[in-house]
Parts: sequence; C-alpha cells; structure tokens
Amino acid sequence: MQNHDMDFTNPQQNINLTSQDFGTDFVFGVSTAAYQIEGAHAIHDKGASIWDYFTSKKGNILNNQHGQIACDFYNKFEEDILLMKSMNIKHFRFSLAWSRIMPNGTGTVSADGIYFYNRVINCCLKCGITPWVTLYHWDLPQALQEKGGWVNRAIMHWFEDYAKVCATHFGDRVKHWMVLNEPMVFTGAGYFLGVHAPGNKGLKNFLPAVHHAVMCQAIGGKVLRALVQNATIGTTFSCSQVTPFRNTPKDVLATKKADALLNRLFLEPSLGLGYPTKYVPVLKRIEAYVKSDDLENAVFDFDFIGVQNYTREVITHSYFVPYLKAKIVKASKRNVKTTLMDWEVYPPSIYNMIHKFNQYKGVKKVIITENGAAFTDELINGEVNDTERLEYIQSCLEQVHKAKSDGLNVEGYFAWTFTDNFEWAEGYHPRFGLVYTNFYTQQRIVKASGKWYKQFLGYNTIV
Repeated sequence: MQNHDMDFTNPQQNINLTSQDFGTDFVFGVSTAAYQIEGAHAIHDKGASIWDYFTSKKGNILNNQHGQIACDFYNKFEEDILLMKSMNIKHFRFSLAWSRIMPNGTGTVSADGIYFYNRVINCCLKCGITPWVTLYHWDLPQALQEKGGWVNRAIMHWFEDYAKVCATHFGDRVKHWMVLNEPMVFTGAGYFLGVHAPGNKGLKNFLPAVHHAVMCQAIGGKVLRALVQNATIGTTFSCSQVTPFRNTPKDVLATKKADALLNRLFLEPSLGLGYPTKYVPVLKRIEAYVKSDDLENAVFDFDFIGVQNYTREVITHSYFVPYLKAKIVKASKRNVKTTLMDWEVYPPSIYNMIHKFNQYKGVKKVIITENGAAFTDELINGEVNDTERLEYIQSCLEQVHKAKSDGLNVEGYFAWTFTDNFEWAEGYHPRFGLVYTNFYTQQRIVKASGKWYKQFLGYNTIV
C-alpha cells in the first residue's frame, strides 16, 4: 500500500492491507480496563473504588448506570480470551483493579484478587496471547480517596507499595507493563471538572493531582525495572492533534495552550523537560507542590510511550475560559463526520501524533495503545454490520502504516476495545467494541469490524 492520499469514506479500499505489511515485529492487540469490563464489584474481599462510589450517586452517569456487572469479565474471562484466540488476537492489554488486589489501597493484599489475575494471565499464556498490563486505569481505592487520593502526596508511597505487590506477584509471567492510563483525563475530568470520579473540582485539586501522578509515573517505572526481569515498560497518554479554528494570532496562541495542557503536560516531565509553563502560566502554581529533587525524580527512561488517539481537536480563543483562554470547538458545530462521542472522524490525527511524539529525543518507541470509535450498532438477525467502525479502523491503520513507511518509530497498535463495555460517564450508550455485548444476557457477537480484524491479523506470522 504505497498510496497514502486515501479517501477515508470508502471502507473497502484499505482491505488489502494486512498485519504483515507492518513487519514481523509489529504488535497488534486489543485494550480493555478493569472497571469497564470486570463487574464482580464486591465479590470476596474486594474494596470499593472511586468509580464504585461515584456511580452510586444519582446524576453522575448517563441513565444512572454503573459497572457493578459490566461485561462480567470476572466470570467470563476464559470465554473472552478463547474468543480472542479464535480472532487471531495475540496481545491483550488489560488493567489491574487496585482495590481488588489491595482492598484498602495499602496494607493487606487480597489472596482472591491475586488468584483472579493469576488465572487471567495464565489463561492468556495458555492461549498464546501476550498479556500487557496497566497498573492504574482510573479506579483508585475509595479508602485512599477518603485520605485525599491523588491530591495527597502520600499517594506516592501508596502507589509504590501497590506497584511492588503487582510486580512481585505477576512479573514472572508479565513482561509488558504500562504504569498509568491517560493521567490528563483522570486528573482533568476527576480533579478539575468533576465529571469523572471522584468528582472533585478546581485548581486546588487539579495541580497537586497532576504533580503526584507525574511522580507516580516514574515511581511505578522504577519499581517495575527493579523487580521484573526483562520488562518492557511504558505509560500511556491521551493525545489529539490540535488545530486552530481560524488562522488568527489569538486562535494560534490558544492552540499552543491547549497542546501544552492536552499533549505535553505529563510527557515532558518524564523526559526531564519540566512542566510546559510557557503557554500555560497558571501551571507555575504547581511549584507549591514540588519538593526538592522532585523534577529530577520524575524522570524515567520508558521503553515506549503509549499514544491513545481518537480524534483531533479544533481550538479557538475564548476570553471567558479561566486560566487557559482557549476552548474546544465541538465537532458537531463544525459540519464534520462525528462518532457518538461527538468526536470528529479524522484518521490523519493518529499519524500526526506519532510524528509529534517522535520529535522528542527521549521517546524510544511509540505504541498505539488505544484507538477506536463508537457508532450506533444495530443487532439484526444475529449480525452487527458496523461499517462505520470498520472504515474508521482501516483508515487509522492506513495512517499508522504511513507513519511507519515514512520512517517514524511506531511498533504497535491496540484497538479500543475488545467487547462493548461501560464507558465511564456515558454509561453503556457508546459502543466501541469489535465484539457486541448483550448486557442483559452477556452474549458476545463478533461484529463485522471484529471479523475484518481477524482476517487482517490472520496474515501475521508472529507466534
């Protein structure tokens, strides 16, 4: 596939692109997260997470839904992993639920929690599927939130202890690790806007949460490096190409501010570049939470950076937005094709983010650890013909292939997500899965996109 100037409206034109075209070392898989799929929210001695608590409060989630059952992966993991195997999926990214392993966040380790994840890991290996484990995917133990959560500097010690438990119990078999999932989202949505768990708001919560998450990125990486032999260690960032709404000085400046906040805030401290305060001066207030040697200790030499890209954002100046003076122009206001999340369908964004991250000297390798789309899926006669998702995935893979062909360092792609699941504040309305989930019966039905992905991966010669 040498023609990269593609028309992204035709789902069939990329059909000849196969996994083999990316090279034999390129990794393909699917991504999930514990709270979004596991269910079993109070089984055995599992402690409550901030999402268990947040979803129990009316009005926080669309239709007051929750993840108490979700996809029932806790009971159906063997069936799901066997389904992955049948779809030629050889790499499975999933997260560990902190409160399932350490019910109170610190101290006692749950034998039942360790047993569950050991079974998941062993099942993957038995099926020839490589586990890629995320230490933290947003579900902080509620017991720690009651002590301040990410706002409390003590979380650096809590997280270190948790990372040591995970590395010790699973590191003999798990060699691919991610420390944090999208810290900009869980700090921004959870500790500034209040629309995600734990529902806190304001700079007084956001800035310390950001700094402590930056520190924990490095802490987790160092624990894994010390305790897991031959580990490949990364961390993941939500990121989007940002474009000015108009080519005016104010919109261009607003776009630089948004880029600093959305794409640079957590990456650059890990590379020893400090916080990007030039375009977001309010970030200088984070210095109140920075102790001596913190910025030095925030540096970690990650083996890869996980890029999680779904769309691009168009930015305009806004006098009324505090601190940033910039806002996102919603896709629905711009007469462009959108997903159910009101995200613009813009596959070139993934190429541009690979390119952007490749410009950092300290980034060794980029792996796309999430990419996907939610559309209206209809189950008709036992089939889900999700042509829009199929088109989206093919177009994004074409952009990843273009990046690799252009000499950019990108070595993997994980689709979000395997099965339809609980999508945080949006509940079960947006479906991202390659596999359809009937949330009443827990039946799984492979969608057209999943069938194509199986065919695409069938050419992969990696064992």
